Amino acid sequence: MPSKTAIKKERKQFATFIKSERLARELSQDALAQRAGVDRKTVNRIENNHFSPSLDTFLRILDVLNSDLVVKVKKGKK
Repeated sequence: MPSKTAIKKERKQFATFIKSERLARELSQDALAQRAGVDRKTVNRIENNHFSPSLDTFLRILDVLNSDLVVKVKKGKK
């Protein structure tokens, strides 16, 4: 199981990625939120690392940003 520190680090990387991709596409938080079908406050809270989105919200945002989800899967010890 990942540590709380590792989870926070991954969440921060996601937040930074979302914001940089949004800015690269010259989208406001409101525009991204409307296109993804979420509230602007949700986008703001995600970008400021105050909120972990559901998988559905995450995928909708990635779709608007035309980005793919890459899943890292680790095989556990037996």
